[in-house]
Amino acid sequence: MDGDLGDFLRSRRARIQPEEVGLPSHGRRRVPGLRREEVAQLAGVSVDYYIRLEQGRGPSVSDAVLDAVGRVLRLDDTEHAYLHAVARPRKPAGRPAAPRVRAGVRLLLDSMERTPAFVLDQRMDVLAWNTLADAVFGYSRTGPEGRSIPRHVFLDPSSHDFYPEWSAVAVQCVAHLRMLAGHHQDDRRLTALVGELSLKSDDFRRLWADHPVRECAYGVKRIQHPVAGLLTFPYETLAVSADPDQSLLVYTPEAGSETEERLRLLGSWRATPVQT
Repeated sequence: MDGDLGDFLRSRRARIQPEEVGLPSHGRRRVPGLRREEVAQLAGVSVDYYIRLEQGRGPSVSDAVLDAVGRVLRLDDTEHAYLHAVARPRKPAGRPAAPRVRAGVRLLLDSMERTPAFVLDQRMDVLAWNTLADAVFGYSRTGPEGRSIPRHVFLDPSSHDFYPEWSAVAVQCVAHLRMLAGHHQDDRRLTALVGELSLKSDDFRRLWADHPVRECAYGVKRIQHPVAGLLTFPYETLAVSADPDQSLLVYTPEAGSETEERLRLLGSWRATPVQT
């Protein structure tokens, strides 16, 4: 994605004040944060070298330089990995094969009878799910477009009701998608997804321009289900080691909680045969 490296570096140096890194501010500045020459000085590289890096003209940049720049810009581990990925993008690969969820992973999903769980790919598309995940999210009742988490969050108006904390969910979604985009720059479908969302959603375009980068590995998600009511789920994201572009998300209600009881009733309701 053209411009990602430069935009990312500019966004990160803009959030650091000179005083924070021991530099004089010299009064009012035209732009916030560190200047390019200050980043270069602190990282121990020439100004010209850093400018070329920020312009995306440094494909042979070393790990040592990237690490130094990362330290100056105070990147966390996820942002640091993202910097390395966008600074040295992979060459475009051939047409990718359609993602397939292994039978063993599907068996694992089906064995989780008390927790909603599903598998995501590198575009945040839901590839497979278990019965409770279907009861909560309704994946079997929608097409592929409806099983794209970013499209649901930003293009489906009902998502604002479905997620009571929609603003936080939106930021998490964009931050995770940008992390994935940095590591899969050769994925044309992912690039097209970002373009589609940027055109169709003002909220997505604004958040994407802020360059948040974060892996949503765990947390708490609140869902306002139209039948079961408010559900609160601590969640964990687990890597599928044999399929590095896939991850398993597990939503586990706390034992004895109202969510656990509501989920049990929801599962029972879905399992009850319809009388004809």
